Amino acid sequence: HYGLYQALELILEEGPEAVYERHLTHHHALVKGLEKLGLSMLVAPESRLPMLNSVMVPDNVDEAAIRTALLKEHKIEIGAGLGPLAGKIWRVGLMGHTARGENVERLLTALGRLL
Repeated sequence: HYGLYQALELILEEGPEAVYERHLTHHHALVKGLEKLGLSMLVAPESRLPMLNSVMVPDNVDEAAIRTALLKEHKIEIGAGLGPLAGKIWRVGLMGHTARGENVERLLTALGRLL
């Protein structure tokens, strides 16, 4: 309950519209950076959620090894695909505090090194 209360307090403090715009801004930065790395998104632009980003894993990449290296070497955790998307996508969350430019840049830099 305390965590939910604090999260809602932060949203009200920043303003709901500003929170959404921040998430959208950093989603666009993430997509642009991923495209520069040669990666593409699973979902068409008009259907994307800025808070949850599904990134296609290139055929020649060991997706689990990249996720492990991100976590061990860079302290960055991203999700694996689930069900029929297992091994085919990464799930990158931009929610709350993680929806910040420095976090997006940190992920893009780490992915660029690992790929």
